[in-house]
Amino acid sequence: MVDFFEIGCITNTHALKGEVKVRNYSASQKRFEELKSILVLINDEYIEYQIEKVRYQKDVVLLKLKTIDTIEQAERLKGHSIFVRREDAPKLEEGAHYIADLIGMQVFEGDTLIGTLDDVFTAGAADVYSIKRKGKDPLLLPALKEVILSIDLENNKIFVAIPEGLRD
Repeated sequence: MVDFFEIGCITNTHALKGEVKVRNYSASQKRFEELKSILVLINDEYIEYQIEKVRYQKDVVLLKLKTIDTIEQAERLKGHSIFVRREDAPKLEEGAHYIADLIGMQVFEGDTLIGTLDDVFTAGAADVYSIKRKGKDPLLLPALKEVILSIDLENNKIFVAIPEGLRD
């Protein structure tokens, strides 16, 4: 399991006093209000910044970080990803999983290995699991109870029932 979750990316500066614009990857835009600090990945090192203020401008999160007080300081953070530690991530409901923990898991239908979970994305009412298969196009499965039967994190396995219309 991963120790850090990517929750956004610093896309630009805002104004002159060190605020940054953040593209939010989290399910909730209000997520940043719950945090005291974030980790910014710079040159393969996680640098912790305390959050001083959170504001919004349309669909962009504006953050003021302590110790970042000028546009020049903020400019150095542009383009870098934002993370939180696993222990700072919201607790999940029973049966829910973080996508970062699922990526790379082997996907089986019964005893047959279908492929490896490569991506999870939202399309309409349900998430879609993209399963990478050897020599074939990815298999896209809706994340529904009747399709995704079980997830075994300990053994790195996901068990599915592929609907007839999605078979090759």
